Amino acid sequence: MKPTGYYNIIFKRKSIRKYETTPIEENKLDEISFYLGTLKPMYEDIKTEMKIVPLKDIKSLRPIKAPHYVLIYSEVKDGYLENAGFLLQQVDLYLSANGMGSCWVGMAKPAKEMSTNKSLEFVIALAFGKPMEPLHRESLIEFKRKSLEDISNTSGMNELLEAARLAPSGINSQPWFFAGGESMIHAYCIKSNILKAILYEKINKIDMGIAICHIWLAAKHFGKDIQLICNKEAEDHAPKGYDYIVTVEVQ
Repeated sequence: MKPTGYYNIIFKRKSIRKYETTPIEENKLDEISFYLGTLKPMYEDIKTEMKIVPLKDIKSLRPIKAPHYVLIYSEVKDGYLENAGFLLQQVDLYLSANGMGSCWVGMAKPAKEMSTNKSLEFVIALAFGKPMEPLHRESLIEFKRKSLEDISNTSGMNELLEAARLAPSGINSQPWFFAGGESMIHAYCIKSNILKAILYEKINKIDMGIAICHIWLAAKHFGKDIQLICNKEAEDHAPKGYDYIVTVEVQ
């Protein structure tokens, strides 16, 4: 399925927390592994690696008992967390489109070293498997999300930002705010206080990548493309309580 095909999944996907213990068939795992090699990164210059591992290779205080996990490792540089979210959200939507459930697991870690590149850092995991609960939402009413007016002051960008509005986020924090207009969307992330920063700053940036992935997919759906740029004016005029992340130039 091309990226444009995942747009409709945005409006019905949900996080699955109950799974069959039966593993996914080997041929399907091979298809997923192949798909991992086709993902579009948010930033081309950041090295990443993904691994599919069984539950036994995961440690977590509150594990999701799914038979499989996708782990993402990354080179640590500016934008690497957003890039990881952008990449792994494509996997989340792919799984949902192909009859499998998935769930972001911020507290999960590999039980042992998995990366073939020792210079890469583990970022986050995505649990997946055959769902033991309804895979999709039946209505937008089931989404517990802020309104567009609460997350944006742009004009003429609603068709793209509606997709971002529905993006998943850690503890449903929805840390994003979007400003701009006239083919520009400036993305901002809420600032965390000292205590919350320890727990949420990393996750919030991953969430920003997820939301920007949804904007990209919506743009593709409507026959447009995006370019990510740094806009100095937008950076210097961040809304109070927010940090500038990136500007999405819609083409």
